[in-house]
Amino acid sequence: MALRGISVVELAGLAPGPFCGVMEKLQLGPEILQKENPKLIYARLSGFGQSGRLSRVAGHDINYLALSGVLSKIGPSGMNPYPPLNLVADFSGGGLMCALGIMIALFERTRSGKGQVIDANMVEGTAYLSSFLWKAPALWEKPRGENIIDGGAPFYTTYRTADGEFMAVGAIEPQFYALLIKGLGLKSDELPDQHSMTDWPEMKKKFADVFAKKTKAEWCQIFDGTDACVTPVLTLQEAAQHDHSKERGSFITDEKQDVSPRPAPLLSNTPAAPSFKRDPSVGEHTEEILKEFGFSQEEIDQLNANKIIECNKPRANL
Repeated sequence: MALRGISVVELAGLAPGPFCGVMEKLQLGPEILQKENPKLIYARLSGFGQSGRLSRVAGHDINYLALSGVLSKIGPSGMNPYPPLNLVADFSGGGLMCALGIMIALFERTRSGKGQVIDANMVEGTAYLSSFLWKAPALWEKPRGENIIDGGAPFYTTYRTADGEFMAVGAIEPQFYALLIKGLGLKSDELPDQHSMTDWPEMKKKFADVFAKKTKAEWCQIFDGTDACVTPVLTLQEAAQHDHSKERGSFITDEKQDVSPRPAPLLSNTPAAPSFKRDPSVGEHTEEILKEFGFSQEEIDQLNANKIIECNKPRANL
């Protein structure tokens, strides 16, 4: 059995189609593989889970985010909910929670000596990741976009600057709020109480008018190094060039001069060693990996012919 030596099988994808039952059709379902290797940890990552009415239905991040209940909390007041890219369901509720499940199963195996099947799905993973929404209902009493940390508060939102850029404000605590007011050149005794929610809309307008009078660079000079919790909204390119990021080496540049984040978190004894080589193309190393697991060239050619795998060797540009 070519897969006998495998300790973990992780099956993950961002394709919209349902995958339930596909591995069984290939005779690679967990029941079969775990008979060969009882220590096998078999991770199944899907949108809706391996059971239930929607388990065989197609979807994307926005659909999983919507059914988790979390999307209803994201977006400005009086407007449609909007997804924060595809980061929450695909990568956090899906990929990250699946990886956590694998780590838990690996730890449990040190006790039982047995592997197990992991049913990771993006709807439940997103909901569980967002448990704070259910556990702290007092923070969400108002409609979406009108609460303290969803953009409703004048001290926890973003503001446009004179040059069309943006500043992010997160001055929740009174000592930080006082520094925000000082940096804006306002007087606290001339403003409503910080937590007077009925006054928030007017306060946001006042703050917006002030921020609009200076450029992002000028506001950075005013707030840099203070505890006002005011930071510039950086582009991806600006984030890599920020002096704090440079000091920590937070971003790396590969051999093609493409920039990406350094692996995180940073471990003190065994920090990750990032690769500076270019990202491989899809299927570039399929053949080498399958050969490492004991597949013959004939078997690999058959899998490729049946479109079960994809092999794409890079061609030299002569």
